[in-house]
Amino acid sequence: MRHITALVGAAALWMAAGSLFAATTEVLKNEKIAVSEVTLKPGEQAPLPADHASVVVYLAGDDAQVKLADGTEQNLTVERGETVDEMARAGVLINTGHQPLRLVRVEFLTAGAHEMWGMTGLPRNYQMLFEDAHSRTYNIRIAAHEWEPQHTHRDRVVVCLSGAQLEHVLPDGRIQPSTLKTDEVDWRLAQTHRGHNLGDTDLWVVAIEPK
Repeated sequence: MRHITALVGAAALWMAAGSLFAATTEVLKNEKIAVSEVTLKPGEQAPLPADHASVVVYLAGDDAQVKLADGTEQNLTVERGETVDEMARAGVLINTGHQPLRLVRVEFLTAGAHEMWGMTGLPRNYQMLFEDAHSRTYNIRIAAHEWEPQHTHRDRVVVCLSGAQLEHVLPDGRIQPSTLKTDEVDWRLAQTHRGHNLGDTDLWVVAIEPK
């Protein structure tokens, strides 16, 4: 009887511990990247990718803490749109705040490349966030009803922070619908185009081009 009671108690502890872990959904994967959406309730935690560098785009939250396997702790204040370049490291991300913590994590599955692309191909109004051996990551903003100059993207993950009705006009004159919804995550292939915001809302996108 005591053995059965111990098993029941262990199961209860396992279930309680399990409830402390975040909800994670894989949304994209190919030979270069694995993209997941993570939601942590206050007090919940999510493991950090120990084997892969990554880029994190925060969608919502206030306070968080990174606790590494070596005991190092780092407290974070999170804002929507904050984009972080993270090295591979063992540990957990903990929601220490008072509201759900939501993020998109792009893990890089290759060793990358040391070639630096800089702003090559991109229009001057784009904001470079960072570039390293794993990615070129930048902000795209297009005001309502505005046009972009012609430019060239590489294959990329796009994380939409403010959606808009869009079209891309290709060099040969063809028009492709390109609308993005708020919080949508998508994989888009390399392309040269002019972007046109047809709608009444400003577009805000974080683009992550893996190497």
